[in-house]
Amino acid sequence: MSSIKPEPVVDADTSSPLRGPVPVTKPFMPPFEEFIEVMRGVWDRGWVTNNGPLVAEFEKALEERFGIQGPVFVANGTLALHLAIRALDLKGEIITTAFTHPVTTISIIWEGCTPVFVDIDPETFNIDPARIEERITPRTSAILATHVYGVPCDVEAIQAIADRHGLKVIYDGAHAFGTTYKGRNILNWGDISTTSFHATKIFQTVEGGSLHTKDPVLLEKLRRMRQMGQWGESFELMGINAKNSEFHAAMGIANLPHYEEIMARRKTQWAHYARVLDGLPVQLIRVDDSDGYNHSYFPVVFRDQLSMMSVREALDAIDIHPRRYFSPATTELPYVQLDGTCPTAENLASRVLCLPMYHELQEGVPDEVAGVIADVLSS
Repeated sequence: MSSIKPEPVVDADTSSPLRGPVPVTKPFMPPFEEFIEVMRGVWDRGWVTNNGPLVAEFEKALEERFGIQGPVFVANGTLALHLAIRALDLKGEIITTAFTHPVTTISIIWEGCTPVFVDIDPETFNIDPARIEERITPRTSAILATHVYGVPCDVEAIQAIADRHGLKVIYDGAHAFGTTYKGRNILNWGDISTTSFHATKIFQTVEGGSLHTKDPVLLEKLRRMRQMGQWGESFELMGINAKNSEFHAAMGIANLPHYEEIMARRKTQWAHYARVLDGLPVQLIRVDDSDGYNHSYFPVVFRDQLSMMSVREALDAIDIHPRRYFSPATTELPYVQLDGTCPTAENLASRVLCLPMYHELQEGVPDEVAGVIADVLSS
C-alpha cells in the first residue's frame, strides 16, 4: 500500500444528488473566455502553424516554469518516441518494459529495431533494473523505459547500467508530466525523455507531446527533424512532419494558470481512493515520494482476473467505467507473441484496473466504487 497520507476531499460538484455517467477520465478545460483570449492573437496574426509564437511561448514555459530542459513541442507523444529513436540513430535491439502502452513497443518496431522485453518490479510496475543486464547483447543499443502511471523508474540504476555498457537511454514519460525525483523534474533524465499532452493526460493540449534533452546538438537535431528536416531553405536532414499548431499551444497556455489547482485536486482524489480502499484485498502501486508524484492514475490490482472482471462489470452496471490499462502486456501483443517471457507483467496486466480520475469527479464516486469492490470481493 502507498504511504500517502489522506487529505481533506473537496468536491468539484455536489450541487446535484444525481450523477451522470462516470468515465475513466475527462480533460481539464480552462474557462472558455480565457482560452478565447489566448486564441484572439492567433486570429489577429493569421499564423496558425509552422512553429508560431504560441508554440515558442509554450516551450519557454515548459523550460522555465517546470525546469524541464530542451523542450520540443510536437504533434503527439507517439511521434515523440519515434523522433527520439531516430535522432539517436539507434539500431539493433532496444531493451524495454513488458508493461506499458503498446505505442512504446510499436515505436521500436516501426523504427526498424527489435524490442527486448524485461519484466517489472511487482510493486512499482516499472521495468526491473536487476533484470536488464541479463538481456543485453552485442546488438543492444539503448534502454527505453516507461514511468508507468507517472511513477518514476529507478533512473539512477538504469543510468548506471547504460554507462557500463555504452547504451543510450530514452524515457517514455507519457504519464509523467509534473512528476519529480529528488526535487528534479523526471523528464530531465536520460538522453531523451518524452511526454504526452493528449486530452486524457493530467495536463493537456488536446493533442500533443514533447521531447527533452540536455544535449544542445541533439536538441537542434530534434527541432529540425520535427519540421521534415527543413531549416530555412535547407533540407540536409531527413525529418518528419511532427510540428504542432498554435491552436494546441493555446490550450496549453490557457491551462498553465490552473496547473497547481489541477495537481492539488488529483492528489486529493488519489488520497481519497487510498483511504476508502484501505483494508480491502487489493494491491495499490507503491509510491515512494507522494510530494513528487503527479497522481495521474489510480490503478488497483485484484487477486485474480475473475475478481477484476467481476468488479468491472458491477461498476459498468451502475454507469461507472474503469479501464483495463494496460492489458495485454506488451509481450502478449499479436505482433510480438512472446507470451510467458515476462510473467510478472503478464500477470499484472490480467488483474489491473484503473479507476476514474479527473478534475470534476464528484466526491462520492470513490466511496461508491469502494463499496462495489467490497461487495463483489466479499461475495
